[in-house]
Amino acid sequence: MAFLKGTKMNSILLGKCPVCHNESMYKQSNPYKLSQTLEMHERCSHCNTKYKIEPSFFYGAMYVSYPVGIIFAGIAFAITYFFFEATLVNTFLTIVGTMVIFLPVIMRLSRNIWINFFMKYDKSKDQFIES
Repeated sequence: MAFLKGTKMNSILLGKCPVCHNESMYKQSNPYKLSQTLEMHERCSHCNTKYKIEPSFFYGAMYVSYPVGIIFAGIAFAITYFFFEATLVNTFLTIVGTMVIFLPVIMRLSRNIWINFFMKYDKSKDQFIES
């Protein structure tokens, strides 16, 4: 996804630093390591951006997680009900299963979207640092 570098989509989808897009914000790249799903680096090692702007900053991501969850549920509904022509009960069970399975992804996407509301890409900080 190098063609998206410099766009918010790069930072949101890949969990990259919203300022330089060079480093992952998360300590563990796999969101399904549940004990470490939301563990983030304090700062970007490349551009020194502080991710947690203030205490409880990511509480706002809860507001973002609702529409993100609705999108996942809507896609699960459309696929199950319209393509597989399942009953409403089976469709409901599929939506619940989708929400449970994708919960770590939804939580990370919500955080990524939330931080990108407040920070933007800075091309000058994308330069490689020589030691």
